[in-house]
Amino acid sequence: MKEEGGVPVRVGGGGSAILLAPSILSADFGRLAEEVRAVEEAGAHWIHVDVMDGHFVPNLSVGPAVTRAVRAATRLPLDVHLMVRHPDRFLEDFVAAGADRITVHQEACVHLHRTVSRIRELGVEPGVALNPATPVETLREILPLVSLVLIMTVNPGFGGQSFISGSLGKIRRARDLLAAEGLGGIHLQVDGGIGPTTAPGVVEAGATVLVAGSAVFGYHGGAAEGLRSLAAAVSSFRHGWRAV
Repeated sequence: MKEEGGVPVRVGGGGSAILLAPSILSADFGRLAEEVRAVEEAGAHWIHVDVMDGHFVPNLSVGPAVTRAVRAATRLPLDVHLMVRHPDRFLEDFVAAGADRITVHQEACVHLHRTVSRIRELGVEPGVALNPATPVETLREILPLVSLVLIMTVNPGFGGQSFISGSLGKIRRARDLLAAEGLGGIHLQVDGGIGPTTAPGVVEAGATVLVAGSAVFGYHGGAAEGLRSLAAAVSSFRHGWRAV
């Protein structure tokens, strides 16, 4: 496993670290290695790799070959998000390509316990994602086996979408569920419409990992400045927050 990268954004002097995971879905693939290195140097903690198959979601994105290229470009953990039907077919390929975490969708897994268990057997950290319309309570039985819960705050498939405002309540319910089960150490990741405007509310609702694509790689000043802008918004949105 790789060490966490970047400089965590923390609440005051002793709160939980907020990790930033820029998504390469919005990167310039003609300069992919350069873009990845830029966000690593700017303080990213993970690199998020969105994998789409054109069936589970209406888009195609990257596969193991691109993941392997990202692995060669960075020492940061690779956070692979499988938005695919039958994810079990691809687990070994993405582990071989260098994934440190693999997140699958509850909606795509007929036997979710088996899939999550297999990810652990392969030596990487498992996560489970929920689409906007899927209640968080559906995860109660699987929570002890995962290290990450991903709340989608857009309908998955395309970058650059607007944050679904009603998602804040869902993030809070996920936070409360984890606390009630004594699993507060599980990462609560949020993906979709995350930028300097939406990130503070998402963090306040309980998120510990923020995935951002276009807000970072589409930033007018470049990806490094986009990441710094996001970190600044998180660290300064209310009194007592600071980057450490």
